[in-house]
Amino acid sequence: MKAHMRKLLKIFTSRVVVVGLALLVQLSWYLLFLNRLANYSIVVNGFFRVLSVIILLYLIRKDENSAYKIAWMILIMMIPLLGGILYVMIGNKKPGKKLAAKMAVVKDSMTDALKQNEDILQEIEEQDARVAGNIRYIGNYGPYPAWKNTTVEYFPVGEKMFDAMLKDLQAAKHYIYLEYFIIAEGVMWDMILEILERKVKEGVDVRLIYDDVGCVSLLPIHYTKIMESKGIKCMAFNRFVPFLSLAMNNRDHRKILVIDGHTAYNGGINLADEYINRKMRFGHWKDTGVRIHGEAVFNFSMMFLEMWNAFREPETDFKAFDPHRWHPEPFESDGYVVPYSDTPLDFEELGENVYINILNQAKDYVYIATPYLLISDEMENALCTAAKRGVDVRILMPGIPDKPMVFYMAKSYYPPLLRAGVKIYEYTPGFVHAKSYVCDDRIATVGTINMDFRSLYLHFECGTLLYGCKAVMDVKKDMEECFPKCHEVTMGDCRQGVIGDLLTSVLRVLAPLM
Repeated sequence: MKAHMRKLLKIFTSRVVVVGLALLVQLSWYLLFLNRLANYSIVVNGFFRVLSVIILLYLIRKDENSAYKIAWMILIMMIPLLGGILYVMIGNKKPGKKLAAKMAVVKDSMTDALKQNEDILQEIEEQDARVAGNIRYIGNYGPYPAWKNTTVEYFPVGEKMFDAMLKDLQAAKHYIYLEYFIIAEGVMWDMILEILERKVKEGVDVRLIYDDVGCVSLLPIHYTKIMESKGIKCMAFNRFVPFLSLAMNNRDHRKILVIDGHTAYNGGINLADEYINRKMRFGHWKDTGVRIHGEAVFNFSMMFLEMWNAFREPETDFKAFDPHRWHPEPFESDGYVVPYSDTPLDFEELGENVYINILNQAKDYVYIATPYLLISDEMENALCTAAKRGVDVRILMPGIPDKPMVFYMAKSYYPPLLRAGVKIYEYTPGFVHAKSYVCDDRIATVGTINMDFRSLYLHFECGTLLYGCKAVMDVKKDMEECFPKCHEVTMGDCRQGVIGDLLTSVLRVLAPLM
């Protein structure tokens, strides 16, 4: 009985419950206060209603994703008294001015270090002008350049990548930088942490960034102090502060590991046991990642430092992170590699545009893996248009979802895609967390960017674009091995009856707000 009570006490005093209650109390208090204020005064009531009209007019003119605008316009029209003030409180997707200002200064300082080698771009141009255009776009608006003298190893599951990560961590001699959305205590993180503690004692510079909201239910509130006590420099990104942080839109969703400037890991794999199938939550956890070795790792070093320099002691000598500094031997070369990052600070939907450009350039096929499918009209049109012109477009989705409501929302996008000829496969063994594209045996991208509004518009994200690398065919092979394990969705699967279709329509309208 005592053990049961202790367990309940632990649950109810956990940070996630406290944070959830704080958010609920905060929002309820705001709405109750505003509603009572409006009822007491005709002037205040009129002000709130006029504000809603002004917000509607503002949204009509605002240069923003149309689906997001329509969702808010419908919500405001449904509750005209409080809709406008609700948008003011939580509808603004812009990052905080203080956060934006700090990171803008750091990004500007890195511009010269991230200049594109025009000879490399010219080589790509001679092979495929349209691919070169996509890479030039990343170089101009990332800004992250393309590199040669780099090799890439692709991992079709998290456990294989984890084995490689441990070997490289054990071999680290100078520095280890980690940046992750989720870290959870367990087998995976305990094994990594043991190596990190040992490396600190050997004189290796170890730094860790984790997202505070991503880890809100997984790590103690003062985990940064625990890490610092072990000699690991640590930062929690964009800390959640109850009663001040009602809308925590902009999260650090990136997954980056950099070792000695010449080796990096990227993909969908966080540092928690389900990602390596040591903990079964939603059946088999299907994830993907890449190991990059060579000159392209410089981009990942700069991504990490962009975040670190904005909030901790800055590194200003970017030449010190040259991949050749601690690896004097020449690197092997295998195609072209472009690690890139997307940020909500510049209002350039780089992650989405890279995906759309791949779809627009496709001639034979595009295979896509994503855990979520809440997409803009532009993305839906790109998928449908590619399929209509004869491209074999396939989307690999979870068979067992981690968020049933979000998965139900995703199904509202199925019918128009299926009618256009897009094939959708649900992975029956479990959950797909991979975020991968592969196209025409030539180009692929593996990273952290989901096909949903939060990843494409709100979060800090990253990915690795591959052109002409052997790993491209490994991504294709992995996809082809997954499809037979899936249920191929048909139009018959999408029939839900009148009530079901009505609910799906409502959920689709609200999808951009999720």
